Amino acid sequence: MNSEPSARPRRYLAVWFPWLPSDRLRRQEQRDDAPPEDAPPVVLAEKIKGALRLAAVDPAAARAGLTSGLALADARARTPALRVVAHRPDLDDALLGRVLEDFGRFTPMIALDPPHGLMLDVTGCARLFGGEAGLMQTVQARAERAGLQTRCALAGTPQIARALARFGPGGRFEPGQDRAAARRLPVAALELSDKEDEALRRLGLKRLGDLDDRPRAPLAARFGADFPTRLARVLGDEDMRIIPHRPPAPVVVDRVFFEPISAPEDVERVLSDLLVETMDRLDQTGLGGRTFEVGFYRVDGETRRIVVRTGRPTRDAPATLRLFRERMAALAAPLDPGFGFDQMRMSVPWTQVLAPTQQGLEREAPGEEAFSRLVDRLVARLGPEAVLRFEPFASHIPERAARLVPAAARHGDETWPDLDPDDPPLRPLQMFDPPQPVETLAEVPDGYPLKFRWRRVLHEVTRAEGPERISGEWWRAPNQRTRDYYRVEDRDGRRFWLFRQGLYGETPEPRWFIHGLFA
Repeated sequence: MNSEPSARPRRYLAVWFPWLPSDRLRRQEQRDDAPPEDAPPVVLAEKIKGALRLAAVDPAAARAGLTSGLALADARARTPALRVVAHRPDLDDALLGRVLEDFGRFTPMIALDPPHGLMLDVTGCARLFGGEAGLMQTVQARAERAGLQTRCALAGTPQIARALARFGPGGRFEPGQDRAAARRLPVAALELSDKEDEALRRLGLKRLGDLDDRPRAPLAARFGADFPTRLARVLGDEDMRIIPHRPPAPVVVDRVFFEPISAPEDVERVLSDLLVETMDRLDQTGLGGRTFEVGFYRVDGETRRIVVRTGRPTRDAPATLRLFRERMAALAAPLDPGFGFDQMRMSVPWTQVLAPTQQGLEREAPGEEAFSRLVDRLVARLGPEAVLRFEPFASHIPERAARLVPAAARHGDETWPDLDPDDPPLRPLQMFDPPQPVETLAEVPDGYPLKFRWRRVLHEVTRAEGPERISGEWWRAPNQRTRDYYRVEDRDGRRFWLFRQGLYGETPEPRWFIHGLFA
């Protein structure tokens, strides 16, 4: 429950597609017109516990008295002229997912509302469509162009909007009016089990108002402790906020076109304008973008999203535009405008604080910034998984002390230790995975090797430092042997990182390995 005071009441639009499976079938058969009156009713059947039952029906079958859950044999007995089609819930879900992406043009605060529904948080955005009535008309018209029948309800909470759309006539309800309308709904709006619905009707409780007028304690004792909470939510007494399909971005900029655009130069011009406005908003908040996403909304309802990532926070619009060019040029499936884009949206899902920086007197960009731009171009051209970087990892085992992550990924909490230029490095720049075995000759069993043979070449050790003892990670794998590391130098000045695995007395015969090469 959200009880925070707000100057603007929340408004939610529930969009229900009551005939989604049959509408999807008609779309699949490329029939835009309504079926003729003499067309046989259509039912979608699936096998449940070895018996074929109706999973969904079309409006004609519903008028004939057929409902979901009815056995197919009983349905044929009632209506012999039936057209039976296999139920494909995966295709229904895919269609609803595409509609979800398309309806994101109305508000980024949108979520699935199963079965066969969407829930939109339209607080503050109705004015863009001529008010709440204009918004509902636009949503319904959009669904009709997609060949989908809808029933919509706009109310103050998601639960009451859902109940009014699915169990009522739908419509727009002003704050305070939605509760009165919900009281007239049948008890089925609580979406209880069939057994509980029957028990309520036997008690003479047919409407939500009948339940609302009675004390809550006897209802909780009879139907469970969560029954009063469920009733309060359906009546709008509790506001449970929706969880958006996509987390809302800190910065969002939209462009809606009266005439669809399709020419590449027009698309790039709008993209440039969106980036300029986006960078201005980031500048006002002292932030920089790490991830930029542009959404292309086509007239036919298809949606395409293109994402670019940067290694450092940025407010550089021209540089980001070049990244989008690189990304679109490298797409496996080129951007297809179809009949044109009627809306484009730029969002910044990931931002970081970006403090102003002083450029040099010679206007030379710092080397780190130039390197970051190179990485960004490579990521845009090759993809985020193709460009990697090392990240420190909390482990004392050398081969586990670093890991490869995407170059544009979020940085972890670990940081690289500061190096003293006056001290030699403790770890080599080049390491072998796995370590390579060597043959050694040591003066004493637990001392450093005097000579070792690696890749059939004999190296005579002139200097050695160590040992550095590293124990195994017993919590990951038992019986890991202790390692003694040595930094050694041969007569030719080449420096190696050797270790002995196992201690004398701990293992019968400790072995030597070379783990890396110093520069």
